[in-house]
Amino acid sequence: MTVVSKARYPIATVSELAQLGRKIVEAKGMEIGIFIVNGQYYAWRNVCPHAAAPVCEGTVCGTRLPSMVYEYKYGKDQEILRCPWHGWEFDLTTGIHLAESNVKLRGYEIEVEEDQIYLLL
Repeated sequence: MTVVSKARYPIATVSELAQLGRKIVEAKGMEIGIFIVNGQYYAWRNVCPHAAAPVCEGTVCGTRLPSMVYEYKYGKDQEILRCPWHGWEFDLTTGIHLAESNVKLRGYEIEVEEDQIYLLL
């Protein structure tokens, strides 16, 4: 049995990403957005599944949560990525579209070693 190890790409430092909140990097010819959400790191391909927009350039925000009629609850602050072209919203921790659970961003593994963040491809 052959074990294929993934290549590690150094993409940012922990302190840099903590300051920026996100960083868009290029690896293997792809643009990938690196985000920090509640102390965890996430990597998403910078392509919206709807119309191939640069989704990782969108607004990081919160959203309205399910609630009763005429009741508006805001939540998931700084956990939502809103596509800059058409406003599609994705959960930054799962990559899943908020309205259609079968639509998802393409994600990649992140590894942290000391102050260095690596993208695994």
